[in-house]
Amino acid sequence: MARVSASYLENTMSFNAPPRVLLVDDEPDILELLELALIPMGLEVERAGNVHDARKCLDSMHFDLCLTDMRMPDGAGLDLVRHITERNLDIPVAVITAHGNTENAVAALKAGAFDYLSKPVSLEQLRTLVKSALKLPPHSGTKKAGERVLRGSSVAMQKARDLIERVARSQAPVHISGESGSGKELAARLIVEKSARHDQPFIAVNCGAIPETLMESEFFGYRKGAFTGADKDRTGFLQAAHGGTLLLDEVADLPINMQVKLLRAIQEKSIRKVGATEEEAVDVRIISATHHNLAEQVRQGKFRQDLFYRLNVISLQMPSLREMRDDIGEIAAQILERLRAGEIITLAPESLKALAQYDFPGNVRELENIIERALALRTGDTITPNDLQLTPAANESQTDAPPSSGKYPLTDYLDRVEREAILDALGQTGFNRTAAARILGVTFRALRYRMERLSITDKEISD
Repeated sequence: MARVSASYLENTMSFNAPPRVLLVDDEPDILELLELALIPMGLEVERAGNVHDARKCLDSMHFDLCLTDMRMPDGAGLDLVRHITERNLDIPVAVITAHGNTENAVAALKAGAFDYLSKPVSLEQLRTLVKSALKLPPHSGTKKAGERVLRGSSVAMQKARDLIERVARSQAPVHISGESGSGKELAARLIVEKSARHDQPFIAVNCGAIPETLMESEFFGYRKGAFTGADKDRTGFLQAAHGGTLLLDEVADLPINMQVKLLRAIQEKSIRKVGATEEEAVDVRIISATHHNLAEQVRQGKFRQDLFYRLNVISLQMPSLREMRDDIGEIAAQILERLRAGEIITLAPESLKALAQYDFPGNVRELENIIERALALRTGDTITPNDLQLTPAANESQTDAPPSSGKYPLTDYLDRVEREAILDALGQTGFNRTAAARILGVTFRALRYRMERLSITDKEISD
């Protein structure tokens, strides 16, 4: 463990002292420019002209933020990022990279940097970064009342929770992967709740639910008169999330031309509304999620490698429920506790055993549906295996023979009818989900939900 100096303790105990920022750069003019921008914000500034002096400052004084150039004669800004991480110093650190040097920016974020700025430094972006960094809450493992949690004590879930705690203290883009129903959006919301942006907008966008012709105007907004029907200015998703976080759910569904435009907006931290002549700065943290293997999508040419590189700075894999069989009973009991509305209802031991043996293609979302259905079907104060309705029908195709009872149990019969109708509509439309939803008389979002509930997979559709 690193030794803590007396001056460090003295500074941490000075509760009324202004926030202190360490500026590290080998160019005195840049140090002076940064200092002149920060002092009017009520900050105390210390300077260091190289990596060696910066390390001495970090080990002897308390800082609330470190802002460092990437390249210096005796080392790199990444050396300071690692120095702070290895000594468990609770200091967000941001690096200044050369304009357009994406690789250095991503490397810094992967190493643990809070954020980055590109040269020439925009004073507006600098002040925004500093405000975000100084709002970071001190690290704490204590759970707050009412806080969302990811249940389970399996190694896979513990790893996911630990990573969420770490990435919440960064501005780095996070890509969350995992099967449908495994808790990807919950993980994204937990990252936001534990971050400096917890009190700023959180905009969740289902990329697969937006018609391709509306993509640009939905993401970037538009000016009045930009096209027929644009009778007033409209704010897009990126601008609506300014200062906060944008969740790109099912990001693999973005068309290629939109991927190009989104990549530029992320790199430049600015957007241009449809019909506008000038760009507007946006400060948005990007979290993306999909149940697809995005790396495989890149190999198949369905997703741009450069955008994948920017989104996948930090990768978070959400475990399936099959990987957490020992946790199923605990999670089921907690779901039941939440849904039973004060009634004294329990799960029979045989029901817990049946749940532990089930494969859960829909993961935790499916488990919630099963418990909710069992509560409606039960006849007593104990949920039995029959109440759970864990039949193999959910994993069979529509050509499988129905049980001898024909139309009973009613829930299974209706599921088979719905599954057959969906697959028939998809077959008629060449597996175009938007067109299939139109035939079925439901919204695109409703169709996606039904396909997930009935475990209709892409593999099954293509067979």
